[in-house]
Amino acid sequence: MKSKQRIVGITSKGQATIPAEMRRRYRLEKRALIVDTDKGLLILPSPKPDDEMGSLKGLFNKKAGELLREARKKDKIREKALEEL
Repeated sequence: MKSKQRIVGITSKGQATIPAEMRRRYRLEKRALIVDTDKGLLILPSPKPDDEMGSLKGLFNKKAGELLREARKKDKIREKALEEL
């Protein structure tokens, strides 16, 4: 695959505009992951909460979204019990 190069402007606040065709191609939305490498900056799509990644992914049989929903449900039960005291 031939790489595409584009020169983009950078504002005084450090913001650069990624061309729309590149954002669509790499599914870059509101956030992106920037990696500082020896050859320069690497821009990657930001991982979604339901994506399995990282060193802890093998410890759980559930995705992050499921764990979060369960934890919130338990918190609501605890809050209700405290209100009844």
